Amino acid sequence: MVSSTVNVVRYTALFSGVFYGWYHLRTLKAEAANKKLIAEAKAAWKQKQERAAGASPSEVISDPEHPAFDLEKLLTSWDKTS
Repeated sequence: MVSSTVNVVRYTALFSGVFYGWYHLRTLKAEAANKKLIAEAKAAWKQKQERAAGASPSEVISDPEHPAFDLEKLLTSWDKTS
C-alpha cells in the first residue's frame, strides 16, 4: 500500500497540472483575441487610408508625408499653373 504522503504529492501534482493547463489555455485565448482585434484594427485603418487617398484623385497632394503623395503630379500641376 502507498503511504499517505505519496498520495498527497500525487494529487497535488495532478491538481496543479490541471490548474496550470486551465490557466495557460485562458492566456492563450486572450492573446488570440488581442491579436484578432489588432488585425481587425489594422485592416480598418488601411481601408480608411485607402479611401482617404483615393477620395479626390484630381486634387494634388503637396504633403510629402501623405501616403498618396505623388511628386510627378505635384510638379506637373506647378508647371500648369506657372
